[in-house]
Amino acid sequence: MSLIPGKRKESLEHPLVSLRDEMNRLFDSFWRGDFLPERFSFSREFPSVEVTETDDEVIVRAEVPGLEAGDLDLSITGDVLTIKGEKKEEKEEKEKESHRREVHYGSFSRSVRLPGSVDADKVTAECKKGVLKITLGKVESEKAKKITVKGEPTKKAK
Repeated sequence: MSLIPGKRKESLEHPLVSLRDEMNRLFDSFWRGDFLPERFSFSREFPSVEVTETDDEVIVRAEVPGLEAGDLDLSITGDVLTIKGEKKEEKEEKEKESHRREVHYGSFSRSVRLPGSVDADKVTAECKKGVLKITLGKVESEKAKKITVKGEPTKKAK
């Protein structure tokens, strides 16, 4: 008696059945996107960003290869920084056949939530060698403050 309804014992033992099942698992994992290690997966977000924080400021670095300062538009609303821009395709007059196209062109927008409140008047942005660096000063109330604990001096043991 078979434990799987509708399947005969002979079909379970056939080598092509296990091959079919393995192929189904492979295609399922492909469509889920978990068949590649993380380092080979491709982010759909552009530009890629890195957000770091010090006691006095928040620093956002964004990779924007092929773009210059004039191609970018930055704005802050509350604790959200928005980076907008357009990467224009360079067209050549010569007719040529493309064999592979992985470079994307067109407009983009990326919004990043900042880890705290920032002072919109204390923001600088600089674009060098395809990396946009945005330095945002923190609001005074967000900065870490040292608190001195008062009390009786400790007595040293003899």
